[in-house]
Amino acid sequence: MENLKIGTEGYLEKIVEYKDTAISYGSGLIEVFATPAMIGLMEMTAQLSVQGLLPEGYTTVGTEVNIKHIKASLVGEKVYAKTVLLEIDGKKLVFEVAAFDTKAQIGLGTHTRFIVHKEGFMEKTKSL
Repeated sequence: MENLKIGTEGYLEKIVEYKDTAISYGSGLIEVFATPAMIGLMEMTAQLSVQGLLPEGYTTVGTEVNIKHIKASLVGEKVYAKTVLLEIDGKKLVFEVAAFDTKAQIGLGTHTRFIVHKEGFMEKTKSL
């Protein structure tokens, strides 16, 4: 885990599709980028930003999100997420997350992930 550094950044973009909309997710009745889809993009960006820095067999799992969705984005628009690793506390990683479309910022907040050994995590989960 010594490869992890405060300030590690992530970036990921996508084009909003119908499957990403509030109506498709069931979280609303409008064809705009769904809050759960935006959070998923933020989480994926954070996860990918550190995955290559972890030892073989390890990954991170999301445990907490504190997110504000501040602007709607339409189907067909490009959206992107940026993350910055703010804190490393043992296996706990805290990220600043932000999302944007081509016009403005659409979301912001923090996201916590924990480093886990994939096989051990799955074995423990199956035994619960």
